[in-house]
Amino acid sequence: MKSSTTDKATHQSIATILERFLVRGDVHIERYGSGHIHDTYRVTSSDEAGGQGYIIQRVNGIVFKRIPELIDNMQRVTAHIRNKFQGSPEPDIRRCTLHLRSMDDGSYVYLDPEGNYWRVCDFIPDALTYDLVLDEQHAYQAGQAFANFQMLLTDLPPPPLIETISYFHHTPRRFTALEEAIARDASTRATACAMDIEFALARRDMIDVISSELEAENLPLRVTHNDTKINNVLIDNTTRRAVCVIDLDTVMPGSVLYDFGDQVRTTAGQFAENEKDLSKVRVDLNVYEQLAKGYLSVARDFLVNREIELLPFSGPLMTFTIGIRFLADYLDGDQYFKTSYPEENLDRARAQFAFVCSLEEHMDQMQEIIVRHAGV
Repeated sequence: MKSSTTDKATHQSIATILERFLVRGDVHIERYGSGHIHDTYRVTSSDEAGGQGYIIQRVNGIVFKRIPELIDNMQRVTAHIRNKFQGSPEPDIRRCTLHLRSMDDGSYVYLDPEGNYWRVCDFIPDALTYDLVLDEQHAYQAGQAFANFQMLLTDLPPPPLIETISYFHHTPRRFTALEEAIARDASTRATACAMDIEFALARRDMIDVISSELEAENLPLRVTHNDTKINNVLIDNTTRRAVCVIDLDTVMPGSVLYDFGDQVRTTAGQFAENEKDLSKVRVDLNVYEQLAKGYLSVARDFLVNREIELLPFSGPLMTFTIGIRFLADYLDGDQYFKTSYPEENLDRARAQFAFVCSLEEHMDQMQEIIVRHAGV
C-alpha cells in the first residue's frame, strides 16, 4: 500500500480526533492506500500494545449523504460476522472482519467542526491488498472471500440495511445519468469522446436485464458488498489466503450478480484500471475459472438457479456499468472519481469498454465454466 507522512497541521488535527477514539500517546500518522473516495491514514501509537495500529478515515460527504447510517450498517455487519466466529479458533476473530473503534461516548463516528465525518478501525497486520490479481490462486481466494461474506450475512437480523447510495448498481439509472451528462456536456468534452459515447448508446438493450429481474422478484434481494474490487480483499502475507473483505461503505441490499460481476471486472483481466494500451485489455479465462471456482465453492449452496444462470452475463454488465459511470464523470468534469491527470476518467471508460468486448467474445466459455463449477 502507498503511504506518505502528513503535514504538521493535518497531523495535529487527526491526533486530536484520535483522542476521542481513546487512542492515546504519541502518534505517527501517514497517508495510506490507493482509494478514490476517502482520505485514509495509518496510525501507530506509543501507548498501543503490540504496535499494530489503526486506520482513520475522513469519509467523503459528497459521495455519501447518510454517513451516520453508513457507519451503523458497517457496525451491524461486522458485529454479525464476528459473532459467527465466537468460540472458534479459526479464523483469528481479530482478522475475520473489520473492527470499528468506538469513541468515549460509545458512538462510532466523529463529526468535526468543519462538518467532516471520521471513523477509526483497528489495523489488520501482516496482510495486504493488491490493485491487480497476482495469479490464479489470488483470484480463487478473492472469489471465495466475497462468497463467504455473502453467506455469513444471509441471516443478518432485521431491519434491512439502509442504502448508502441509492440505486448504486442500477444500470438503467446510470445509463440515464450518462445521457444527461452527454446532453449537458458541462466540460465541452463530448466531441473528443464521440466514439465512446456511440459504443455506450449501442448497448442500451443490456441495461435492464438484472434490474427488471429484481423488480419482478425473480432474483432475491440479499445483503451484498457492492464494491467487490480485487483490492478490497486482504491477503495474508505468509499463507497467501484471503483474510477478510474490506471497504464496507456500500454494504446494503443488492444482488449477488452485481458482486460477482464486479469481481470479474477487476480480477479476470491483467490490466490497470486506466490502461491506455487497449491491446492489453482482455479476459484471462484461466483466472476467470479460478475466480468462479472459488466463488461457487461457497455460493452454490445458497444461490438460486436464476442467479447461477445470469452469472456469466454479470461480468459484461458490471463492466459496462462502471464504464458509463467513468464516461459520465469525465463529461461532467470529474466530480466523483479522483483523478491524477485530466483524461484519466476517459482512459478508465475506454479500458472498461474494451473489456466488455473481450467478455462478450468469450461468453460461451464463461457459461461452460459456471455450469461446471456450479454443478448444474
